[in-house]
Amino acid sequence: MSEPRYEVVARELRLQILGREYEVGDSLPSESALCTQFGVSRGPVRQALAMLKNEGLVVLSRGKPAVVRGFDVTQTLDTFTPFTQWARLTGRDAGSRTVEISRRRVSEPAQSALGIGPDDFVVEILRLRLLDGEPTMLERTSYIESVGSLLFDFDTDGGSITDFLTSRGVRFESMRHVMDAVSADGVDADNLGIDAGSPLLRERRTSWNERGEPFEFADDRYRPDRVAFSIVNARTIDPRDHANHAVRS
Repeated sequence: MSEPRYEVVARELRLQILGREYEVGDSLPSESALCTQFGVSRGPVRQALAMLKNEGLVVLSRGKPAVVRGFDVTQTLDTFTPFTQWARLTGRDAGSRTVEISRRRVSEPAQSALGIGPDDFVVEILRLRLLDGEPTMLERTSYIESVGSLLFDFDTDGGSITDFLTSRGVRFESMRHVMDAVSADGVDADNLGIDAGSPLLRERRTSWNERGEPFEFADDRYRPDRVAFSIVNARTIDPRDHANHAVRS
């Protein structure tokens, strides 16, 4: 399947911005100029610019060209994208280094998140994620045993766990995210190359399948000098219709 045209436009503009072909405050070419440059209509150009806005790279104003806002790598939470796919979309190289993968009895807070008993087993993985070879995020993930056992047949350093589990029939139907800040403990410090006590961005995530059953609980800790998060809001008739779960794209 060919790549959507707006993703092609977004990727090329993103690479130009991150490659410092534009400085903060510089204007991108007008919509009409971008249409000519990429051989597309205004629809894909506007979708591409909206994507870059959501990533925190540009500011949009009606009737004016997009303006470069900054160079921070930004993860959006309105539609959560797996780390490997997100890195590719932002023009970065994703890498992994598995510290540990094991089967053990569940402990809190994974037990409550997964809705299982204290004597049940889970598969836990501790994995360092890299952007362009630099330590960026440390994953602590617990899977219910039936799902996590699939990972013993997968090279967790060689690709996306999400993509692998999806290929084995696991559906990431919905998610809940909780964001906060924490101080790095010894494990964080050793793996992320920082001092113990340094501030980290933490995202705790629970994933459900199509039957509404929780099967994954993750505690992901990011270096704030490497990654930022953005949340995009829109006016709705009833916010209760939208708030609970973010769908993994």
